[in-house]
Amino acid sequence: MSAYDYDLFVIGGGSGGVRAARVAAALGKRVGIAEEYRFGGTCVIRGCVPKKLFVYASQFPEHFEDAAGYGWTVPKAAFDWPTLIANKDREIARLEAIYRRNVEGAGAEAFHTRAELVDRHTIRLAGEKRSVTAETILVATGGRPAAHPALPGHELCISSNEAFHLEKLPEAIVIEGGGYIAVEFANIFHGLGVKTTLVYRGTEILSRFDMDLRRMLHETMEKKGIDILCHATSEKVERRPDGRLDITVTGKRKLVADQMMLAIGRVPNVEGLGLDAAGVETAKGGAIRVDAYSRTSADNIWAIGDVTNRVQLTPVAIHEAMCFVETAFKGNPTAPDHDTIATAVFSQPEIGTVGLSEDEAAKRYPELEIYRASFRPMRNTLSGRDEKMLMKLVVDAATRKVLGAHVLGPDAGEMAQLLGIPLKAGVSKDDFDRTMAVHPTAAEELVTMYKPTYRVKNGERID
Repeated sequence: MSAYDYDLFVIGGGSGGVRAARVAAALGKRVGIAEEYRFGGTCVIRGCVPKKLFVYASQFPEHFEDAAGYGWTVPKAAFDWPTLIANKDREIARLEAIYRRNVEGAGAEAFHTRAELVDRHTIRLAGEKRSVTAETILVATGGRPAAHPALPGHELCISSNEAFHLEKLPEAIVIEGGGYIAVEFANIFHGLGVKTTLVYRGTEILSRFDMDLRRMLHETMEKKGIDILCHATSEKVERRPDGRLDITVTGKRKLVADQMMLAIGRVPNVEGLGLDAAGVETAKGGAIRVDAYSRTSADNIWAIGDVTNRVQLTPVAIHEAMCFVETAFKGNPTAPDHDTIATAVFSQPEIGTVGLSEDEAAKRYPELEIYRASFRPMRNTLSGRDEKMLMKLVVDAATRKVLGAHVLGPDAGEMAQLLGIPLKAGVSKDDFDRTMAVHPTAAEELVTMYKPTYRVKNGERID
């Protein structure tokens, strides 16, 4: 008989924590899991899922416009924000119930309360005013939007969390940030008819993505009517007598908006968890330090997902959870593989990317072949929409291995998922060339770019 109440106790009911709890319970382990807010975590409750629903909603104005070129007469459209919010909330509640039901159905015990570490094996359940013990503990508490306490008037701003619950759709919004969250919400609000301004301190939006994608998306967003101010930051936010906001940005320029959204990064949820008491070390910024197998400095305590600040993506947290179970309970030490991860930005147009950008590859390889195609996709021809698509392959000239694949345009995220498989397998450009095209599709460009557009040698472009 074990000296502990549980074989495994999971703190955090997001995608990673729930997966670990379910799989471990299915192995016959005694599992407890605590979530202080809502099961499903950032992705389901206040992240990927509601965001994608908002993206769909914001795309309809362009769909209505494009329909005319195909012979459809569409009556003047009207949008109702409360209807979208209510339907979104209903779907999120449905998914939350599924997450909790799946955990309990696998045999784990779920607690709706905050959980804190007392020591290496003891967890205090704050809402139940009692403690339990566990042989193994997994911390999967995720992250949250970074605050900006140095900004005068920061308390007047919202984050992506509050954006999902606004009582009223603003007439104008200013979004500070240039990452994927800022860019996606800029496109969402613009698509819903909101005057949108993006303020970013960097030289170009979406750092770490391929520069060709960044520039073309920037240009397309501005053509749509989104104002993008680079090399700029907000300096002060003030409430006006009429209830709106005055936002002072670099250069003393003043913007007027109904809402100011801060999307300047995310920070790990570690405050008050009792990490020090349990001997769990953290890095600068609060992220929990882990080894290659997700084990912390306390050998019976593990951590996965955004709280470790390795790769902040839901599928990565789930992958880390599966590796944790293999290592901790199945005698099969398995380190999470964080290399060549496909990802998407649900902007308008969409970005899908996997592997190295041109700039990253140029730092690692002496000579590259760059295959690049920019064209208007067929769906935009009859509609008259002047919006182009971009496809790009980054190839090592010496081995012909495809190092990166980058797409900007309709369904780019879907393409990135499929491109992730061959790139993970180490496919060569010759393999792409031998692959028959599916015609007519936009994706066929990926297998019909036979000659390099240009080369990069020792970091220098050669046309």
